[in-house]
Amino acid sequence: AEKIGLNFGLSAFLTGVLIVGVGTSLPELISSILATTKGVTEIVIGNVLGSNITNIFLVLGIAGLIGKNFTIKHDLMRVDIPFLLSATLLMSLMILDGSFSMIEGILCLLAFIIYIIFTVMNPVPETKSIGFETSENNKIPTNKKPIIKELTFIIVSSAGIFLGAKYTVDSVIAISSILGIATDIIALTAIALGTSLPEVLVTISASRRGNPEMAVGNIIGSNIFNGLVVMGIPSLIAPLHIPHSIIIFSLPTLIAAVFIYSFMVYDKKINQLEGGTLLIFYFYFVGRILGIMG
Repeated sequence: AEKIGLNFGLSAFLTGVLIVGVGTSLPELISSILATTKGVTEIVIGNVLGSNITNIFLVLGIAGLIGKNFTIKHDLMRVDIPFLLSATLLMSLMILDGSFSMIEGILCLLAFIIYIIFTVMNPVPETKSIGFETSENNKIPTNKKPIIKELTFIIVSSAGIFLGAKYTVDSVIAISSILGIATDIIALTAIALGTSLPEVLVTISASRRGNPEMAVGNIIGSNIFNGLVVMGIPSLIAPLHIPHSIIIFSLPTLIAAVFIYSFMVYDKKINQLEGGTLLIFYFYFVGRILGIMG
């Protein structure tokens, strides 16, 4: 991802948002599209909400625990946090009636396009990040190298993701039928955790290498992509059903998670105490969903 971002002259943060964030969300997108074609659209909202909550509570929590001097130089409050809040609230309002229509999906897709255009056209200068050699405005890179190898790897990986997503959706339907567990419950927990593993691995790697910009950019990019694109594209195939149980618990949890995330990164630092607190929130959320905690 860094090599591709370098080739296009992107900063570490923008690489995290535009390349890593979108790339690590491909499992959510493909599994949601396949679920919609099979008529189990409640998997989509469970996958999106579960993944976004997992990204904030689990992924960022791990980053806070293992990251040394986790200091973010990028000005998140200028564009990214306000847009993350807006995207979350927009999606929340749209699903309150228990459904998500094609028109609402198109609006979300347009909102994502606007975010990408605004982010690319209005880069915020930041200090040099590991793995990048940039000019003064941190946009024009040096020593560009061919990225054919990286692009080939992405194409091959995408094929693997498609096959994995297909078997995942089929397994969820089978487990739901055999055990009598609602598909949205499985999506909120097992699928969300599984599809968030790329975010976990990328964030751990970036944190260990002292690259918090990419770690945070990955989470923001992934959550915005999930809320707008992963919800939007499946709705073009069929209207999405939103279970009432998700509206009364998981949705408020996501909104709270986004506000907690915004508060924690306001000072551009995430310490181990905050990371541990986020992990506690994650395990409580999973416990409530599975009925372990009252």
